[in-house]
Amino acid sequence: MEHGAQHRAAHEAFGADEARYELVISVDARRSGQYNDAEKPRMRQRIYRVLESALAQSGVARDAVHREDRGDGVLMSVPGRIPVSRLLGLWTVEVHENLREENGSLLVPLGLRVAMHVGPVRHDSRGISGRAVDLTCRLADSSVARELLDRERADLVLAVSDSLYADVVQAGGKFIDPARFAPARLALKEGAVTAWFHLPGRPAPDTGALGPRAAGGDDAPGAAGAGGAAGAAVPSAEHPRGDMDGGDSDGGDVEDGEDGEDGEDGEDVEDREDGGGSVRYTALEGDLSVHRHNVYQQPVHIGRVTGTDKGKD
Repeated sequence: MEHGAQHRAAHEAFGADEARYELVISVDARRSGQYNDAEKPRMRQRIYRVLESALAQSGVARDAVHREDRGDGVLMSVPGRIPVSRLLGLWTVEVHENLREENGSLLVPLGLRVAMHVGPVRHDSRGISGRAVDLTCRLADSSVARELLDRERADLVLAVSDSLYADVVQAGGKFIDPARFAPARLALKEGAVTAWFHLPGRPAPDTGALGPRAAGGDDAPGAAGAGGAAGAAVPSAEHPRGDMDGGDSDGGDVEDGEDGEDGEDGEDVEDREDGGGSVRYTALEGDLSVHRHNVYQQPVHIGRVTGTDKGKD
């Protein structure tokens, strides 16, 4: 039997009406609408390079993971035979490290919003579907995820569902520290939910300081949910808030409030260098985590040590 026929036979053994409990991962790029047609292919190449390298580095076979291209991001589902903790822990660490390495040569860093949830997923010939998929995509697109990425000048923000936090994160593990996650109550189209947010290499973010703002930009949901705008933070007394680790809010729209990322002079927003030299990085101690105006200045704990890079101390 040919390989293609074997794959189809294995797929048909489940059927589209049979759900499998899988880890769903949604990855979106920050401000993708500000990349022009020439820049977007390079952005997409970087996203796939970051994600697929992290799979190999964490010992997850590419063929074991279902992937769907979303233009400015990727939708993935991971079968139950692969430990969720490996994706939450080591894979996330490797994604963050790979992303920082990619951003070392960019004047405007690529930012990623990553969301995870475990639930029933249905596969068919066109992809995956189900409420678990919907929820994961909503978390990645939420205004809290968007604003944290901007306010903290971070490369990566991770959002996990309340059930995933309770089942996996709360117990801790290798590269998983529940104290570094902070909750926020979100008003989604389907109703209010609690999600937990994490900035790799940093203390728990201050999600309580985020105002109830709709997810903005060209890839935002089109409808508001109960109790507020889609993906907006709403008051909650269910969980204590995390501590804020610096970062100043610009008070503007989370998608359009940053200046200089759309290339005022028409140059490539990703690859141009500052006329006086390459982007400057400053390490106070340890490794580098967060940049403000392309100056990295926060110590972090990461899962692996990389070689010396001329662009970073």
